Amino acid sequence: MARLRPVQHDEHLSLVEHLDELRSRIIVCGAVLLVAVALCFWQNSVLLEIANWPLPADGDDALGQKEPITFGVTEPFLTTVTLSFYAGLLLAMPVLLYQAYAYILPAFHPQERRVVLPFLLMVPVLFIAGVVFAYFVVVPAATQFLLNFNDDEFNIQIRAREYYSFFALTLISLGILFQIPVGVLAVTRLGIVTPDQLAQNRRYAILAIAVIAMLLPGTDPVTMLTSMAPLLLLFEFSLLLARLFGRSREPESEPAGASGG
Repeated sequence: MARLRPVQHDEHLSLVEHLDELRSRIIVCGAVLLVAVALCFWQNSVLLEIANWPLPADGDDALGQKEPITFGVTEPFLTTVTLSFYAGLLLAMPVLLYQAYAYILPAFHPQERRVVLPFLLMVPVLFIAGVVFAYFVVVPAATQFLLNFNDDEFNIQIRAREYYSFFALTLISLGILFQIPVGVLAVTRLGIVTPDQLAQNRRYAILAIAVIAMLLPGTDPVTMLTSMAPLLLLFEFSLLLARLFGRSREPESEPAGASGG
């Protein structure tokens, strides 16, 4: 495996060297993911307790709703493996994101790299914030609504495979969606758009956030609305940060030729 080292902007690599670096980073990502999944599977009982916590308890039923049901002989094992993979992916996501950014970072000019690099430090913080918000707010609210909807007309049971997929995908999705400030600050600092342009097209941003929230695994109004609220706040906060730390126009570089009159 090639030695993983920072590639300079002016360093010219051949196609084979680029592919070799990509292969090395993929191997690192695979190894980290494998270790994280193995760790989660080793502690699968603790993992299952954590995943079951957002489920609402049924006081009328002695069994409650804390233990989802399974069907078939192999489903408990396969469901545990699937949940361990999702949890391992969740744990490894900061490393995976770092490897992805480290691979594309040499494409930036050194000045642009100095601008972008500090914002990359926000990536794991925002990802963890999104996961925590999903775990303590979105998932409990969504399960409370969905499992009590027309509960007098249905014999509602929770299938483990479906619930754990919903649980893990919601956490991962919110963690990724909480990267809005990084994206907004990056495009404004690089001069692709200005904060004023983003503010003038705020309605399109709100529409996009609504569509993204609607596509989350819950597919219910509670999940959509509880997810939209922090995303809209993050967008507005991103505009504020962009105005404070936006790219300077550097006016002194333009009038050099015009001042000779």
